[in-house]
Amino acid sequence: MRHTNIPGKARKKWIALKLMLMLFITLLLVISAGFLYEWYASNHSRAEYPPPGRLVEAGGYKLHIHQQGNGAPTIIMEAGSGETSLSWRDIPAELAKHATVVTYDRAGYAWSESAPSERTGANIVKELHDALEKEGIRGPYIMVGHSLGGMYARLFAQTYPSEIQGLVLIDARPEDDEKNTKDLLEQAKFQGNPPASLLSLLKLSGSFRLFPNFMLEGLVAKQDQDAFINVIATPSFFHAREEEAALAYSTEDAIRGQKLGTIPVRIIARGLPQNYAQAGIPAEVGEQLESIWQSGQRQMLNISEDSQLVIATKSGHMIIHDEPELVVQTILSLVPKLK
Repeated sequence: MRHTNIPGKARKKWIALKLMLMLFITLLLVISAGFLYEWYASNHSRAEYPPPGRLVEAGGYKLHIHQQGNGAPTIIMEAGSGETSLSWRDIPAELAKHATVVTYDRAGYAWSESAPSERTGANIVKELHDALEKEGIRGPYIMVGHSLGGMYARLFAQTYPSEIQGLVLIDARPEDDEKNTKDLLEQAKFQGNPPASLLSLLKLSGSFRLFPNFMLEGLVAKQDQDAFINVIATPSFFHAREEEAALAYSTEDAIRGQKLGTIPVRIIARGLPQNYAQAGIPAEVGEQLESIWQSGQRQMLNISEDSQLVIATKSGHMIIHDEPELVVQTILSLVPKLK
């Protein structure tokens, strides 16, 4: 039998093909291992990170509500976009020394289940109110809202005014934010958050867990990364946050020109500008965006006959982390027995 020798060029191509195939198989195995590791670690972490509160029926899904302290009034904490009940850190415990405090996770966030309804402000407010009633957590309420949560807090106060004792807005999103900033953000070619589908894939692949320093640098504070990886970062969270952002205009429309009569309103505005350059926004556009935001904080003084502006001189947008004592002090200033 005669053996046919493979020509030199063909042999080299065959070796290169085999190497590429081996590389592909190795890469596939590594990726599969990442998905498998994330599946195992996520299931294991559920036991290590149980919900601190209760899961309450809120209209087709269960809402995580954490109640601390006792006595009137009841302070309701509404977190910002992408923020959860954990974002408040030690603030609720400090407030609970003087009143009842409720933190919660909106649908799809942290321990709360996904909702079958659209993530409009109207639905979010109604579901929260229904859950509070089911738990027997009555008013009067002091609504506290940070960032996007400030709009939800305002809508809650507008929807149930007879149950509201006061309102604290912490660097809250102004009602005309989208209208006033849309052209500037388009001019800066600002892309916003990556798509929820991509972030979900990164989560399921184990990327956040395996490379936290690289993936979460500048996005999640070091002390919050474990909670983010094990509790918060889920496909339901990313999709809920994305839908909230897409429908925020409906909440802006609902509270535009709002008048709350004599309900006390305290507005805490950041004293330090955002780092727009970090988001790839040119300096001149960043200055205009900051001016619009600061103007919006002061325009919110018009929503009540009893309103005051407080400047957090040492804080950027995350006042709840930069100056938590100021947040606590401002909220407690609306508790009658402490005046």
